[in-house]
Amino acid sequence: MTKIRDLPLLAILPVDKMLLHEQHDQQRSPHLLENVRTSGVLRNPPIVSPLHDRTGRYLVLDGAHRTLVMQQLGLVHILAQVVEPDDPGLALNPWNHVLWELAPGDFQQSVTGIPYIDVVPDKNTNSGLELVNKQPLARYCLPDGEAYTIYPPTSDLITRLNFLNTFVDRYKDQARLDRTNLQDVEALRKLYPQLTGLVIFPRFRIEEVMYLAGAGYLLPTGTTRFTISPRALHVNYPLAELSKNTGLEEKNAQLQKWLQERLANKGVRYYAEATFLFDE
Repeated sequence: MTKIRDLPLLAILPVDKMLLHEQHDQQRSPHLLENVRTSGVLRNPPIVSPLHDRTGRYLVLDGAHRTLVMQQLGLVHILAQVVEPDDPGLALNPWNHVLWELAPGDFQQSVTGIPYIDVVPDKNTNSGLELVNKQPLARYCLPDGEAYTIYPPTSDLITRLNFLNTFVDRYKDQARLDRTNLQDVEALRKLYPQLTGLVIFPRFRIEEVMYLAGAGYLLPTGTTRFTISPRALHVNYPLAELSKNTGLEEKNAQLQKWLQERLANKGVRYYAEATFLFDE
C-alpha cells in the first residue's frame, strides 16, 4: 500500500476479495467494459473499505461496475482507494430515484399490490427528517403532488431490506430510472415530461451496509451514495501493470514507484474546492 504522505491510500488488492453491497445494474457494464479495454487503463480506482472480519474482504463503496469490469477482463488484481469505515472524510447518503415512461397509475397499483406493507398518504413536506425518524421503506411522490410513505410489517434491518428490494423490483424494469438527490417533484416534471414519480429512500448507516454485505445481503441498485474526501481521480493506472504475472507485494512496490514518479514529474494535483469534471 502507498505510504506517500497526504495522498489518498492506494493499494493493489485481489479482485476476488471485493464485496459488492448493491444489486448490479446490467445496463451499465458493457459500455464501461469497452472503454476500459480500449483505453488500457483504470481511470478512477474504486473506493473500498476493509470489513475487519478476518476474511480479508473489502466492501466496494463506490466503483462496483469498475470492479466487475476488472473481473470480466480476467484480472486477478485491482487498484483501489482504501478507506477505513470510521474515516472522517467518508459519508453515506441515499440516492433518490426519478422514474419516467411508466403510467403513474400503474406504478401506484404495483406498489399497493405488495403484500404486508402499509402505503400511507403523506402530507409532510419535510421528507428527509420523516424518513430518518420513522425508518419506513421509502416515500414516493406522484406528478400530481400526491405523496405516500411505505412501511414494512416489522422494523428489523433484514425485513426492511427484503421489502425494499421487493419495492424497487416492482418498477426498476418497468420504468426508466435515474438517480438524483432532488426532492422537488415540480422541478422534475420540467425535466421529465413523462414523469412517473420520485422515490425518496431512507438513510442507512455505514455499519449497517457493511453488516448486510458481509452477511450476503444486497441493497437495491442505485440507492446508496458513498463519498470520500480526499478522492483519487484520473489515476489512469495501466492495466498492463495489473495483469502482470507477479505477486501482490511486487505489484504494490511497483505502484509505489509509479506514484513517486508521477509526483516527481508534477503529475499529481490537489483541488481543495468542489470541482465539476467535463471529460468523463
